[in-house]
Amino acid sequence: MKSLLLFPVIFLSFIASGQQLSQVMISGGTTLTAFSVITSQKVLIRISAEGKIIEWGTDPGIGRYNYYTGQFQPYLGRVEYYGPSEYDSILRGKVKAIGTSTLTYYGSSENEAKKGKLRSIGSLQLDYFLDFENKDNKGKLKSIGYAALDYYSSFDNESFRNKLKTVGNTTLSWYSSFDDKLVKGKIKTIGTFNYTWYSSHDINGYGGLKSGLPAQNVNGVFYIIR
Repeated sequence: MKSLLLFPVIFLSFIASGQQLSQVMISGGTTLTAFSVITSQKVLIRISAEGKIIEWGTDPGIGRYNYYTGQFQPYLGRVEYYGPSEYDSILRGKVKAIGTSTLTYYGSSENEAKKGKLRSIGSLQLDYFLDFENKDNKGKLKSIGYAALDYYSSFDNESFRNKLKTVGNTTLSWYSSFDDKLVKGKIKTIGTFNYTWYSSHDINGYGGLKSGLPAQNVNGVFYIIR
């Protein structure tokens, strides 16, 4: 019980540290749905693997029993957008600032894999894989600040091909097509933390999480499985 009570404290102390990658969200234990970047004003900006802004807001944190809803509270501060008179039409209508953090984007003259995608959040730089670097994952995020990202290739096992492989020095592994039908394709390890799932061999097997925390801090980034 003591370890469970520590999670909200750890979470709050982490988000107080400034502008950086804060969260990785995995839906159903199988699908990368978003990365979240936290700003210096403690606003979380959730973005897709392709660099599209999904939403933003403040985070209520992790509740009792390590439960995390993933829902943001509305941010009531300053939000600005690029206007219709911007010299580069690709910028028009995009979010320009959230609080004190200015957002920039790759322009229409950039490589096709980057064009129109989020380039920076404040001082945090984002980069993307180009076709000649990684054809399988062209256009996906390559780095968020100092956190380098990588993905499994199309030559890997069908149950985890093109899925997230590394975040900084943290490696993610997934159950393969050789595993139980209710388990294959689901997250297996994040760094040194293991995840097991109910399989078809369990009496009430339905593929739900059997062991492993649904919100786990690994090397300073929270991995949210929901």
